[in-house]
Amino acid sequence: MSLTYSYSRSILEMENVRFSYLKDKKFINNLTFSIGNGEFIGLLGANGSGKSTILKLASGILKPSEGHIKLWGKPLHSFKNKDRAKLLCYLPQLLDINLPFRVAELVNMGLYPYDIPPQITVDEALEMVGLKEISESYITNLSGGERRRTFIAMTLLQGSGILLLDEPLANIDVKYQIEILKLLKELKEKKDISIIMALHDINIALHFEKVMLIKDGRILGFGNPETVLTADLIKEAFDVGIEIRKQESGRAYISYENNF
Repeated sequence: MSLTYSYSRSILEMENVRFSYLKDKKFINNLTFSIGNGEFIGLLGANGSGKSTILKLASGILKPSEGHIKLWGKPLHSFKNKDRAKLLCYLPQLLDINLPFRVAELVNMGLYPYDIPPQITVDEALEMVGLKEISESYITNLSGGERRRTFIAMTLLQGSGILLLDEPLANIDVKYQIEILKLLKELKEKKDISIIMALHDINIALHFEKVMLIKDGRILGFGNPETVLTADLIKEAFDVGIEIRKQESGRAYISYENNF
């Protein structure tokens, strides 16, 4: 299946999904949303709000206790693991690897689902993320931003049409945060990849096409950032008062000034 053509239907759907870590307490309750082809969505919420759990449900790592999850119109768990890996890729927040893998070796693991390799090569994937010159370096010698770009290169080789990224900007310098965001936007434009990215920075969320704001495993708002990220909803999600301001260019930004 080619993932670069225009697909008008939702490629990932959750309908009335429920999930709990404890039998007597629902953590994700009646979650319903859908993602279209080529969308770039920020999954925003406070720590413990359910962001990671939602991504794990969408990836198939966790199974819902109730409800339905569909991938490209078929039940998510009807796919064999290798076939599902060709369609979506999940990157966890913690990417610490202490084994002595070289950059190119780790990226090459993206070929795991394939008996016949896809068209893109390891060198091409590394070129796209700007790491070709350090392909023989060991992962343990890389910066946090370089490590995350290495894993993104691996997902490119994997060829998935959906990237599920859990806090890829966490604990890295602002410079690398900007580089990764630019890279993901370029990949979205060039490859028509759909991206769902968990984050907790409200100002960064304002740069996304769409934002899903969640609290306690439920959706508070889903849509255009300036529509969803209102003072009232942010107060509900993060328990902090903010003021939404605009620059001379008209771009909105979040001010915490009143809290000090």
